[in-house]
Amino acid sequence: MPTPMKPILVLLALIIITRVQAQTAQYPDSPLLDSLLRTSPALAKVLSHPSTYQLQLIYTQINRDAQNVPHFTQHTYHLNPRQYFNPASLVKLPVALLALEKLHTLPTTINRNTILSTGTAWRCQTPVPFAAPADSNRQATVGNYIKRMLLVSDNLAYNRLYEFLGQKQLNDRLQQLGYSGSRIVRRFAPCDTAANRHTNPVAFHTPTGDTLYTQPAQTNPRTPAPPLGPIYAGRAYKAGDHIIHRPYEFTTANNLPLPDITALLQTALFSEATPATQRPHLTPVDYAFLRQYLHLTPHASQFTPYTSPKYFDAYKKYLYYGRRPEAQPQAGLRIFNIVGMSHGYLADVAYFADSLHQSEFLLSAVLYVNQDGIINDATYEYDTIGEPFLAQLGQLFYQYEARRPRRYQPDLTPFFEKYP
Repeated sequence: MPTPMKPILVLLALIIITRVQAQTAQYPDSPLLDSLLRTSPALAKVLSHPSTYQLQLIYTQINRDAQNVPHFTQHTYHLNPRQYFNPASLVKLPVALLALEKLHTLPTTINRNTILSTGTAWRCQTPVPFAAPADSNRQATVGNYIKRMLLVSDNLAYNRLYEFLGQKQLNDRLQQLGYSGSRIVRRFAPCDTAANRHTNPVAFHTPTGDTLYTQPAQTNPRTPAPPLGPIYAGRAYKAGDHIIHRPYEFTTANNLPLPDITALLQTALFSEATPATQRPHLTPVDYAFLRQYLHLTPHASQFTPYTSPKYFDAYKKYLYYGRRPEAQPQAGLRIFNIVGMSHGYLADVAYFADSLHQSEFLLSAVLYVNQDGIINDATYEYDTIGEPFLAQLGQLFYQYEARRPRRYQPDLTPFFEKYP
C-alpha cells in the first residue's frame, strides 16, 4: 500500500527543497524601493500578497558624469534568481543578440537582410523554403525575424533563430558571457526535450536563389542541466480536457533570471558600459538596429505585416501603458523593452528615456497572476491584475525619475535618433 505514495512524497520533498533554496537566495530589499512602492495605493493589492503574486523588481538608477558616461545603481525588491518564473518571450532578446553576432562569423556576403531558408532533418521540425517576395518585409531573413520578435513577440520567428543558432551554440555562448543561471532549450512549439536538441539545416541565398552558405542540421548531445534543479508550480494543470491534480513541472523549461535579462537589455542599449568579455561581438550598426526595434511600436515601425488595428500604439509596453488599445503615447517618452507572458507569469524589462524631463532609468518586473493555481487552463488575471499593476508601476517610477535631481543632465540623443 505505501508504494503508490512514494512518487507523491518524492514530489513534495522536491518542492520543499526548491522553496528552501529559493528563500536562501533572495536579495535584500532596497529601502528606497520599498518606501517608494508603498506610496501608491494602486500597488497595494499585489504588494500585500507576496507569496501569491511572486513579485520581483529591479529598478536601476542611471547617473551620467560630465562626459555623459552612464553609471548604474540597482535597487531590488523581492529579487531572487532561484525563484523560478517562466520567462516566455523574454528569451527572444538573447536569441536576437546572438543571432546578429553569429552573422559576423559567416562569409561577408551574408548579412541580416540575406534570404534564409530552413529545411527539416528530424521530427518536430518545419520548413521555410526559399522565397523572394516583392515585399522585402515579408522575406525570411535574420533581420526580419528579429523585427517580428521585438515588435510583436512572434514565436515562429524565435523558433527560426533558435534553429539558426543551434541549442548547444546558444547555451555555450550564454555561459561564456557570464549568464550561468540562464538556459534556453525550447522552441515555442510542442516539441519534446530530445526534439529541441535537434535543430534544422539552414541556408542563405541570393534574391535569385543561388546558395551562398549552408549550415547542416545540428544536434546537442545533451540538454544543458537545469540550473535550479527540479521545478514545480501551481496546484494542478490542464492536459487536453482533463485537470491533473498535481503541480506542473518546469524542470525542462527555459530559464532566464531577472538579473540576467536586465543585464542583457542593458548591454543591448549601453554596450560601451559593458565589459568586452560580457557582451556579444556586435557593431555599432547592430546596436542601433536593436535600439530601433526595441522601442518602436508595430504601427510606428511601418513594417508592413503589422498594419492591422490589433497592433495598437501601446502594444507590448506593459510598464506604463498596460495593454490598453486606447492608450496614447506619452510625449517625449521612449520605452525600449522586452516582455514575457505565459502560464500566469507576466514580465516586462524596460529602459525609459524621457526627453521631456531629461531622465532615464531601467525597470524590470515579473509577477504571477494565477489565482486558481491551475496551469494551462487559460484562466489568468493578466487583464485584471497583472497589466494594470505594471502600468501603475511604470508610471510611478516615471514620475519619480522626472523629479529626481541630477548633477549632470543626460544626453539622450542616441535613443531618439532614427535608424537609417
